[in-house]
Order: sequence, then structure tokens, then C-alpha cells
Amino acid sequence: MTIAAFDTLEFVESLETSGFTKEQSKGMVSALKKVQDAQLEELATKGDLREAKLELKSDLRELETRLTGQLTLVKWMLALVIAVTVLPAIKALLG
Repeated sequence: MTIAAFDTLEFVESLETSGFTKEQSKGMVSALKKVQDAQLEELATKGDLREAKLELKSDLRELETRLTGQLTLVKWMLALVIAVTVLPAIKALLG
């Protein structure tokens, strides 16, 4: 999103030309400036996006590491279950 430059003096003069008093014009500019400042606080900068991207990458790496460890455990458990099931069957066939 592009933020346009806001010429407060030009805005005040425009309001005064339209019949607003100087105090009313300054009040309008002040209120508008507060709204603009509040909107700017909500905008994400490129730096904010870079930081979020790095955090997400880090979280994904951590998740991948955890899942890899759990998958290894599942493989060993499956191998054990197969061994406990198959070895007695082989022993019975040979014995």
C-alpha cells in the first residue's frame, strides 16, 4: 500500500476557502492526522514481513525436526511389532 503525502496547510486553506473557520480547519486536520497515524501503526513494513518470514521458517524447521524424530520412533515400533509377530510364526513353521 502506498501512503500519499498529506499537505496539511493546503487542506486547511481549502477548508477555509470553503467557509470553515481557522479553528474548525485546524480541528479537522488534527482529527485526520490522528486517523492517518493510527492507520500507519497497523501497516507492516518490509522489515516486519522479513522478520515474520524468518520466524515461520524457524518454526517449520523445528516442526520438521520433531516430526522426523517421531517418525523414526514409529518406524522402530513398527519393526518391533513385526518382529514380535513374524518371528514366532517363522519359528512355528520351522520347528
